[in-house]
Order: sequence, then C-alpha cells, then structure tokens
Amino acid sequence: MSQREDAKAERRRRIVAAARDLIRETGDAGLSMRAIAARAHVSLTTPYNLFGSKRAIVIAVLEDVREFHDRFSNLRHTDPIDRIFHALRLSLGYYAEDPDFYRTLWSEALNPGGKELRSELITPQRYAFWWALLVEAQRDGALLADLDLDLLLRSLDLVFGATMLAWVLGGLQVDELEASVGFGYALALRGAANPDSQPGIEKRLKTYQRQLVRSRKKAQAA
Repeated sequence: MSQREDAKAERRRRIVAAARDLIRETGDAGLSMRAIAARAHVSLTTPYNLFGSKRAIVIAVLEDVREFHDRFSNLRHTDPIDRIFHALRLSLGYYAEDPDFYRTLWSEALNPGGKELRSELITPQRYAFWWALLVEAQRDGALLADLDLDLLLRSLDLVFGATMLAWVLGGLQVDELEASVGFGYALALRGAANPDSQPGIEKRLKTYQRQLVRSRKKAQAA
C-alpha cells in the first residue's frame, strides 16, 4: 500500500471511529456530517469524498458484522443446536462490550422513522446466516423434519426484537440480554426439537432461567 493509500485508510478509520464515538456519547444516531468531520479532525468534504454519504459511514460503523462471521467461523462445535446458542452469545457479546453504542442504534431503529437503520441492522445476510443454522439443525435431525423453518426463524426474531425494545425502554439491563433472548430461543427450540435434542435445550433453558431469577431478585433488593 502506498503512502497516499495509507493516509486515505487512516482518514477512513478516524471518520468511522468519530461516528461511533459520537453515537455512543450523544445517544443520537442521526449525526451530521459536519459533526463527524469535526470530531475526526478532517475537512467537511473528506467524509463525502471517502464514503459518499452518511449512510455509508453508518454501514462502515457496523463492520462488527464481518468480525462476527470471522469469530464464529473459528468456533468448533459439532452440535447444531449448540451452534445456534453460541452464535447468540457471540452476537450479544458486542452489545455487552459497547452498550451505549448499540442501545442508541436500536433506539433509533425501533422508532417509526428508523427504517433506514433497521435495514442495516436486519439485513438479508443476517437472515441467511440464521436460516443456515436452522437448516443445519433440521438436516442433522435435531429439529422436526416437517417444521416450517421460516416460521421458526420469525418467532426467534420476534423474541430478539422484543428483548431489544425492553432494553431500549429500560426494562432490562445489558447483562440480562443474553439470558432473556436465550430463554425465549430455548422455549421455541424446545418445542421445535426432536426428543433426542430436547434434554440439551432444557438444560440451557434452566440455566437461563436461573440467571434471570437472580437478576430479578437483585433488582428487587436494590
């Protein structure tokens, strides 16, 4: 890479970092290009020249998605049901690492006017990823053979979306997200599973239940 390309890449990194920091600090995903440029210490034209639009910057900010796939591909779990729950843990781990950023994004996405951001958080690629995990589980015999996987995935997505809404509204803490989503996933998958796969899912269900009960008692005692 030439010196000029190095400088260009560095400016791109600064702009993306600036946008992420501003979203986290202001609690507002509707940032202006002027604010991003000022925070990144570049001219106002630079973000347009390097990205073309604010939407392109938001997409770049969400590059965690690519890292997620890299990290997930390195997991070694043969059980297809385990792969579903490990993918869930991995994805929600990003939320635990940067809750202010992700809570702001979901707050914006759940607003009626947040259609554009929703399209970046809930992409066809995301659907295809989770669909493939369910197909793998069904082919392996863990899920009922005549089960409509599209309906199952929609049910799982409703659990995820409802949990995000509860988090945005203050009904859940970030450390309750995995157990809350996992409990709902385990309930749905328990009903969709063949008998041989049910005990392992029930074990996860009880683990998530214990975590949620402890969180509720802790909140009541506070």
